[in-house]
Amino acid sequence: MKALISAALVAGLLAPAAQAAELKIGFVQIERIYREAAPAVAIQKKLEKEFGERRNELRRLAERAKELEKQLARGNLAEKDRKLAEREFAGVDRDYRAKAREFSEDFNQRRNEEFAGVQERANRAVRQIAEREQFDIVLQDAVYVSPRIDLTAKVLKELEK
Repeated sequence: MKALISAALVAGLLAPAAQAAELKIGFVQIERIYREAAPAVAIQKKLEKEFGERRNELRRLAERAKELEKQLARGNLAEKDRKLAEREFAGVDRDYRAKAREFSEDFNQRRNEEFAGVQERANRAVRQIAEREQFDIVLQDAVYVSPRIDLTAKVLKELEK
C-alpha cells in the first residue's frame, strides 16, 4: 500500500514538471515597440509638429523667468525696478505654470488617443504570432527575460507590414 501511495505522489509531482516543459512562453517589450515601430515613430513626429510651437512658447517663458530671477538675485536694481521685475516674474511664473499644466494635459490626451491604435495593432500582431508559433502565453512585463523568448523584434517586423 505504501508503495502505491509513493508511486502516486511521485507521479503527481512529476506531472506538472512534464506539463511545464511543454509550456511555450513569449515576451514583448511594449515600450520598445512604442519607441521603434514605424507607426509609433510617425505618431511622435506628428505630435511634435502639433505641439512644437506650444513647447517653444513654454521654453521662452522659462528663459524669461530665469533672466528675471538672475536680475533679482544680483540685487543691484533700484527699488522701483526691483518691484517691477518681481511683478513681471510673478506674472511670467503664473503664466508658465498654467500653460505647462494645460500643455501636459493636452499632450497626454492626444498621445493616448494616437497610441491606442498602435497598441491595438501591436496586440493583434502579438496574437497572430502567438497563434502561428503556438505560444501558450505572451507576457509584457517582467523583471528578467531571456532573449530566447523575446518576441519584440518579430512584432516590430509585423508592424512594418
